[in-house]
Amino acid sequence: MARVVVDVMLKPEILDPQGKAVQGALPRLGFDGVLDVRQGKRFELEVEGEVTAERLAEIEKIAETLLANPVIEDFTVHVEDAS
Repeated sequence: MARVVVDVMLKPEILDPQGKAVQGALPRLGFDGVLDVRQGKRFELEVEGEVTAERLAEIEKIAETLLANPVIEDFTVHVEDAS
């Protein structure tokens, strides 16, 4: 069994109101020096067996079809260290 992680983020040109809300709250809470905040999503998929190139391609298709909206979001797929 292996864990594959899909990180989804809004494309840089897309406004991120949640990120801006967090950024605005930080100084009020006493946290200074944060110049920007972008909010995203993380999906962890537990898969059977070894993660092959074919399996990664299938997971990328899952991300493109279901987990991310490719019009406004970018995603990355990586295998997380099992240790």
